[in-house]
Amino acid sequence: MTDSSDGSTPPTATPWHSLPPPAVEQALQARPGGLTAAEAARRLAEYGPNRLTQVRGRGVLMRFLHQFHNILLYVMMGAAVVTAVLGHWIDTGVLLAAVIINAAIGFVQEGKAESALDAIRAMLSPHAVVVRDGLRQEIDAADLVPGDQVILISGDRVPADLRLVEVKELRVDEAALTGESLPVEKQTAPVAEDVALGDRYGMAYSGTVVVFGQARGLVVATGMQTELGRINALLAGIDNMTTPLLRQVDHFGRVLALIILAVSALLFVGGVWGLGHPPSEMFMMVVALAASAIPEGLPAIMTVTLALGVQRMARRKAIVRRLPAVEALGSVTVICSDKTGTLTRNEMTVQRVICAGLAIDVQGVGYAPQGYCQIDGQRIDPERYPALAMSARAAVLCNDALLRQDQQQWWVEGDPTEGALLVLGAKAGLVDETLRQAWPRLDGIPFESEHRFMATFHEPAPGQPWIFVKGAPERVLEMCQAQMGPEGEEQALDVDYWRRMATDTAAKGLRLLALACRRASPATGSLAFADMDAGFVLLALVGMMDPPRTEAIAAVDDCHRAGIQVKMITGDHAETARAIGAQLNIGVGKPVVTGAEVALMDERTLSEMVMSVDVFARASPEHKLRLVQAMQAQGQVVSMTGDGVNDAPALKRADVGVAMGNKGTEAAKEAADVVLADDNFATIAVAVREGRAVYDNLKKFVLFMLPTNGGEALLVIAAIVFQLTLPLTPAQVLWINLVTSSTLGLALAFEPAEPGIMRQPPRPPGEPLLSGFFIWRVCLVSVLMMAGALGLFLWELSDGLAIERARTMAVNAVVMSEMFYLISSRHIFASVLNREGLFGNRYVWLAIAVCLVLQLMYTYAPFMHLIFGSAPLGGREWLDVLGAGLLVFLGAELEKAVIRHTAWGRRLRGNN
Repeated sequence: MTDSSDGSTPPTATPWHSLPPPAVEQALQARPGGLTAAEAARRLAEYGPNRLTQVRGRGVLMRFLHQFHNILLYVMMGAAVVTAVLGHWIDTGVLLAAVIINAAIGFVQEGKAESALDAIRAMLSPHAVVVRDGLRQEIDAADLVPGDQVILISGDRVPADLRLVEVKELRVDEAALTGESLPVEKQTAPVAEDVALGDRYGMAYSGTVVVFGQARGLVVATGMQTELGRINALLAGIDNMTTPLLRQVDHFGRVLALIILAVSALLFVGGVWGLGHPPSEMFMMVVALAASAIPEGLPAIMTVTLALGVQRMARRKAIVRRLPAVEALGSVTVICSDKTGTLTRNEMTVQRVICAGLAIDVQGVGYAPQGYCQIDGQRIDPERYPALAMSARAAVLCNDALLRQDQQQWWVEGDPTEGALLVLGAKAGLVDETLRQAWPRLDGIPFESEHRFMATFHEPAPGQPWIFVKGAPERVLEMCQAQMGPEGEEQALDVDYWRRMATDTAAKGLRLLALACRRASPATGSLAFADMDAGFVLLALVGMMDPPRTEAIAAVDDCHRAGIQVKMITGDHAETARAIGAQLNIGVGKPVVTGAEVALMDERTLSEMVMSVDVFARASPEHKLRLVQAMQAQGQVVSMTGDGVNDAPALKRADVGVAMGNKGTEAAKEAADVVLADDNFATIAVAVREGRAVYDNLKKFVLFMLPTNGGEALLVIAAIVFQLTLPLTPAQVLWINLVTSSTLGLALAFEPAEPGIMRQPPRPPGEPLLSGFFIWRVCLVSVLMMAGALGLFLWELSDGLAIERARTMAVNAVVMSEMFYLISSRHIFASVLNREGLFGNRYVWLAIAVCLVLQLMYTYAPFMHLIFGSAPLGGREWLDVLGAGLLVFLGAELEKAVIRHTAWGRRLRGNN
């Protein structure tokens, strides 16, 4: 631990984990009886309280005001100010209403503020047991200082970073901090300076949990200088990433605003000085042009489309915390996943049992006692194989764990390894409670790291003593002189066979235990180490692992077919990561890179390497964060999944952070954009499919909406250039854009996903919102809409109709064209002239019905006449309006046929 700027840890040139306990005590000036109260108070003033720094968030008012920081809204607000100066109050009110509605939508969309830092702070233990003034006492954990002696017992949350100086069978669950799937056995011996966090066996870190044993440790870091504090600092320094869609919409808005301002200024100057229009009249024309070109309904429809995606994902167990993440999932090119609890079950499972001459595969995963044993793919009855049956009995009896069931969920009370052995017994037909009653335990030797085994003494009947032992294979082999054969007979011990089997099984990534038995009573009546020296019969080697989720294997394949790379980034050992990756088809044939190797790479080297490696092991929070940043630097859209506090920085930095909702820490869930309620990696593949469907629907809406804006803009431009009466007023334009376009476009949010959507590669991250084909489609339909509306407007004026009725005809012609074009917009390229195309989305016809009601109200309601200057129409005028709509529909369907069936059309279509 090096010296720090805020003085929250004492300076030392050598990391604490590589110093022996006496040197640590000397460096901290620790005393046998603990610090005095006065010394503790002095250090508290020097180093500060043991709590994490809080970052003040942006207030509600500032968040709301920030929504107005949008160039398109600036254009509309400027137009509202000028119309107010000119006395056009209705136009001013409509423009300001549009601005406020858009800002309100953005405010709601932003959602609740980031609270990941609060979740990490909640992991700190509120209390600690320390030795001060020679007395053991409980104090507020915030009052801990470097040099304090802290006492740890089973169940405690470690209150600060400690250098352990006394240990008695201490095991600490560090999964949330390191990704290690099993509790870590602690010791006091120093380790090398450059070892990974998970290999610092002499340290206990703040926020981790003691699951077994006792210890005494010296506080070496508090507050922001703890490992938890470093993660807190990483989170505080990471800005939330915007999504590809939001970046595209922002770019589109800026370009569109510049085009609108440039064209408006050009037309204003040309109209006033070139054509002689009065400035006030010309400005109202320019305001109408700006209002017609700005897609006011886009934010509303985008929000509704994303919200519907949120609901569909929630039904599939994916809870979306940030609305834009719905679409971002659809554009993901790389999914980075933690291993423990995400790709795996975080439940140790026995997968293989090696007896003399037998290799038994055990089916079923997790703690649920469901599964069976098989040999060479054939299911077997364990009772017909005495060595296997006795091994299962030893596994259950030489065991301190308990298997529990709570609301259909199976869980283990005790060590996960022992829990896996209980499940093995259940699969072999043994009920642990019944067996333990029939074979009562009379004595035992608990597991200790020094002798690496556990032993128990049982006597199921008078004169029938049994001693069972389980432990490290090499240690148990030393106790054995014989092995149990396939029929239950004793055989001479084949040491080479067992060593070969141990090597082969470990190479598959399985953790090994050996089981043995002895039919004898303790020499002294109580089980002692002297009884364990020899005379045992080796029963089996048991291979276990935290297995991949079955559904995760299929989900990884789905992602690969969809062109998405899947990478595993874990804090676990390289060998375990490689084995799990092979089962998941991740990184097969590629090297495994460790966090230590990542730490030695500069940013350029890391960026060059990161896309060619799929499995990263022994990765710290900093390593995970750098890997995500390196992928983003390569232009990738990255999703990061995880469940631990060590994943939180990378979750926050990723384009889409996905946390586990069941076994995940609060810090991970609060840093994420999406939370999986079922902790199932397969749900991510479902969410990606939904995200792609959402993006497709947004593209359909953009293709539906922009021609409406384009047609209106062309109407205004034609009026200015040819010195015609303005066909649409600014208020009428906003009625079309905000009311009718949004009502109709909403139906496209309910479009089902296109067939084969998960067999297509992800769209390029830099793909613009408007491709060449989109621009062509927008221009074509805009011209058709303008031709129909302007033609009717001029025709009615030439027949002597009042300007109000002619404008009402133009408005209804545009809206009717939208209705027909909505049906065509259901498919971007495919024809809708079939049953599915016309009636496959009932919301299309519902939206058309609602829009017809609105237009009838617009045309015939007196108060609408007052606000918008509309007028009633007769039957003939409605037939003309219907003809304008049919013109757009038939023109759009003919264009799609040309695109599908000609070489020119296929080139224009490209990758869209």
